[in-house]
Amino acid sequence: MTAQATTKTTEAPVLVKHGNAYNIFILVLTIFSLTVMVLLLLPITEAERQLLLIYDNAACVIFLIDFAINLKGAKPKRAYFVGARGWLDLLGSIPDFGFFPAAALFRLFRLSRLARITRLMRGQAGKDLVLDVLQNRSQYAIFITILAAGIVLSVASILVLEFESRAGGNIKTGGDALWWGMVTITTVGYGDFYPITTLGRITGVFVMIAGVGIIGALASILASILIPPPKEKSAEEIAAEAAADAAEVAAKAADNAADAAAAATIATELANIRAELTALRAVIVAPGGAAGPRPEDGPSG
Repeated sequence: MTAQATTKTTEAPVLVKHGNAYNIFILVLTIFSLTVMVLLLLPITEAERQLLLIYDNAACVIFLIDFAINLKGAKPKRAYFVGARGWLDLLGSIPDFGFFPAAALFRLFRLSRLARITRLMRGQAGKDLVLDVLQNRSQYAIFITILAAGIVLSVASILVLEFESRAGGNIKTGGDALWWGMVTITTVGYGDFYPITTLGRITGVFVMIAGVGIIGALASILASILIPPPKEKSAEEIAAEAAADAAEVAAKAADNAADAAAAATIATELANIRAELTALRAVIVAPGGAAGPRPEDGPSG
């Protein structure tokens, strides 16, 4: 019997590659979530703690979506879950929703995601990053607008809750502060919750100014999505249009040449007529020519 050698080819693991805009979005969100984690360790009121937990759980939901995208696109799944330490991303993305306080200990695992994205961004030159921003302006605009809205909303609601709850205002709970931030950043302003302190009103002015820009940016992004960009033409289409333009120019040149020939013919005919008229005039005014009444004809009438 002859042994037949079999070679097994192992494919290189494939991981999902995100754009710089997405990586920057996740990087900033990770830093924000770590900041929230630090604030939760401070001696704060129960209302402020509940508001911070809302933002922390919202970040956890986004991190879970990011984990699912990375796991789904990885081939094999083990390449991301074990090789790229995706299991740390999963543990750092578990929300507590108020009934799983032990999940707060897992927030430290978000440092793994922070280190990975920082390493990816550090490996790119500044010139390449600038070119990527210019080429993918729409992606950067979307992620930056979402980040700006989230940061303004969270910071403003936490500050106004801190200022108003201690001064006896009508914004007393985290839900009140979140509702006030939502209606203020969208420039709606129902007026059911409003700041009464100076610092709270300064915060409100900041939110209103930022909200105008954010809503304008969202409107422009929505318009760009609804109105698709013009379709890029292929090389064959460009060559065909160039040939058509050249044919049109040639046709116009031929028409101009024909018009010039007709004008030259008309000018020649006019010159001939002028010559004939000159000759006829010379005959009429010549001596002996019948140019007027002769003496032998007598007076007329």
